[in-house]
Amino acid sequence: MRQRTIQQPINLEGIGLHSGNPVHLRFSPAPIDYGIQFLRSDIADAQPIPAIYDVVTDTMMSSNLTNELGQRIGTVEHLMSAIAALQIDNLQIEVSAPEIPIMDGSAIEFVQVLQQAGIAEQTSAKRYIQVLQPIEVRVEDKVAGFRPYDGFMLDFQIDFNHPAFNASHQKFKLDFNEGNFIEHIAKARTFGFLKDIEYLKSNNLGLGGSMQNAIVLDDSGVLNPEGLRFDDEFVRHKVLDAIGDLYLAGHQILGEFYAYKSGHALNNKLLQALFSDENNYKVVTKYNNVN
Repeated sequence: MRQRTIQQPINLEGIGLHSGNPVHLRFSPAPIDYGIQFLRSDIADAQPIPAIYDVVTDTMMSSNLTNELGQRIGTVEHLMSAIAALQIDNLQIEVSAPEIPIMDGSAIEFVQVLQQAGIAEQTSAKRYIQVLQPIEVRVEDKVAGFRPYDGFMLDFQIDFNHPAFNASHQKFKLDFNEGNFIEHIAKARTFGFLKDIEYLKSNNLGLGGSMQNAIVLDDSGVLNPEGLRFDDEFVRHKVLDAIGDLYLAGHQILGEFYAYKSGHALNNKLLQALFSDENNYKVVTKYNNVN
């Protein structure tokens, strides 16, 4: 399989989750081995911000990247999951603000705009990160790990003691490919509790958050009048986040990812652990499940 970019530039506009202000995105084709790079169009001397795990500087509520000049882009994980699903290797993303727009809280609008731009195959072989041996990280009761696997599998479990979180709907396993992502994951929205949203807004954060771009819960259940898109939408969204976080490896992972109560911080910690020892992985250009 060969590297991919998009066929033509395309624009997208949405609202910043924290600022509440409009954010303009411009996606442009990029050459072989360029990778995924962000560029702040609102900064005069902007330099690229690479979408790579070792420039992640904040994982409090999302995955945020900072380049050597201190130029920052936040909330990249939903967009990165869409880029991963479409197997795009090289892409320039100009952003008019410090954060990627939240859109509807899922990845589906990012998938749609990139599909509209068209996918272009390039002349060099696509590279993958193959997991060679089991590796696991833990923080308190949270766990994330990789096992060798011929493909990319995600096995995620959450554990929320809340009326909206049915015990049978807190696990999800995905055999990752474009079709499965679009059907089962792309439309799953982010979620938050009303009390936390009110606290954020009182601190001048989360100003763009609403039931238009998130599932909002109070102590008894879901407040959104339309309800859930899937019975297990919460854990599906955690899988979506993990796909985006793990694409910050720089290439698609070949391995099984498993997680219990993991989030952005632990996902990043797992990538750091993976790349800390060359015996853990190797870079390959093909694998058996690629058509």
